[in-house]
Amino acid sequence: MISLLRLALVPVFAVLVVQGHDLWALGVLAFSGVTDWLDGVLARRLDQVSKLGQVLDPAADRLFILVTLVTLAWRDVVPLWLLGLIVARDVLLLVLLPLLTRHGYGPLPVNFVGKAATFALLYAFPLLLIAEAPGVLGDVSQVLGWAFAWWGVGLYWYSGVLYVVQTRQLLVGEVRR
Repeated sequence: MISLLRLALVPVFAVLVVQGHDLWALGVLAFSGVTDWLDGVLARRLDQVSKLGQVLDPAADRLFILVTLVTLAWRDVVPLWLLGLIVARDVLLLVLLPLLTRHGYGPLPVNFVGKAATFALLYAFPLLLIAEAPGVLGDVSQVLGWAFAWWGVGLYWYSGVLYVVQTRQLLVGEVRR
C-alpha cells in the first residue's frame, strides 16, 4: 500500500515542479523518501516482504528518479545528457528482463550498489532544485547536488554492470547444465 501511495505521488510531484511550486514539490519528495524508508522497515519487521513489494518499491524509485529528471530537465535545472545517462542504464536493464523471463527467472534482486545509487540520486535532485534559490543556500545546494549526482550516476551504472554480469552468470550457468 505504501509503494502504491508513492506511485500516486509521482504525478503530484511532476505537476508541482512544472508549475514552479518548488517548496511543495520538495515536501512531496521528502514525504516519498520517508515512506520509502518506512515501507522497508515495516516489511522487514512485520515479515511482510512480498514479490509484489519487491517489484513495486524499485519501480517507484525509478519512476520518481525519471520523472524528477524529466521535470528538472524541462525546467533547465539539469542538462539533457544527465537524463540520457540515467535513462540509458534503465533501458539496459529493461533489455535484460525478457532474457531472464525467457529462461524462467524474474527480475534480479536489488543489490547494495543499486540502493546506494538510488539514495545518491534521490538526494541529488532535490538539492539541484534547491540550487535554484539565490544566495548561499543555492550555491551550497548546487555543489552538494552535483556531488550526489555524479556519485549516483557512477554507482547507477556500476550496479547496471553488476546486473549484466549476474544475468550472464545465470544464463551461462544454465547452458552448462
